[in-house]
Amino acid sequence: MHRLFQQNWHYVPIETTPHPYMSFAMDDVLQEIVSTDGVPKFRAWVHHPYVILGLHDARLPHLTDGLSYLEEAGFDYIVRNSGGLGVVLDTGVLNVSLILPKSSAAQIDEGYDMMLELVREAFPDTEIEAYEIEHSYCPGSYDLSIDGRKFAGISQRRIKQGVAVQIYLCITGSGAERAEIMRNFYEAAKKGKDTKFSYPDIHPGDMASLNELLGTELTVDGVLERMLDIIRKDGRLEPLPDMDAAMRDRYHHYIDRMKQRNKDIRSEKEDMK
Repeated sequence: MHRLFQQNWHYVPIETTPHPYMSFAMDDVLQEIVSTDGVPKFRAWVHHPYVILGLHDARLPHLTDGLSYLEEAGFDYIVRNSGGLGVVLDTGVLNVSLILPKSSAAQIDEGYDMMLELVREAFPDTEIEAYEIEHSYCPGSYDLSIDGRKFAGISQRRIKQGVAVQIYLCITGSGAERAEIMRNFYEAAKKGKDTKFSYPDIHPGDMASLNELLGTELTVDGVLERMLDIIRKDGRLEPLPDMDAAMRDRYHHYIDRMKQRNKDIRSEKEDMK
């Protein structure tokens, strides 16, 4: 067990960030906070129904057509503040962020490996592999799979002396249906045009939820509790202390940056105070 899981953590629950702008802003400000206080943070988040696009997705030649397809399919969308490619979020997808002092994960793979360990500890009787599932959406070297079918992906962002290691875990529902959404999006937004960046050729059958893979009836809340219990076993979870005025200002600064990043592709649909 990683030594960090045996320490005290601050916990930020799902309801803290009801909008995706808030989630990405929160991870950024928490990296500033952890750079000062050195206390790792565990944050859970669920957003429904959203497609979270990466910076490369925003450069697709027929992006407007792709966004129109997402709206017709019942999905809202934003572009996140980091690289990578699009992922589908809904009530069956659990997102977890581990916000760490950079000294605890000085090398990039250390952060990835720590999240991988957390997931494997939550499912000790399951063989979970980490390698790129080429024909998934948002493929990467730390795709998590069972029998070759992807159910999760890990990303990472670093600000100041902090590290945010983020994972999305497809718990319930159909992984293939989520993948079909992204495949149709790319078909509409690319239209077969040659691009400098190589967008994924998605095979929906290469993705699944944990319930599909394990034949279980897991819930998002249940999987979250499994992960929290790993820390509770030898460490301690405490609520995140209230931010001071300076950090609240930084948090709203990051929200404003998310709005600015998205102003060209979507109108404001919520009053984000």
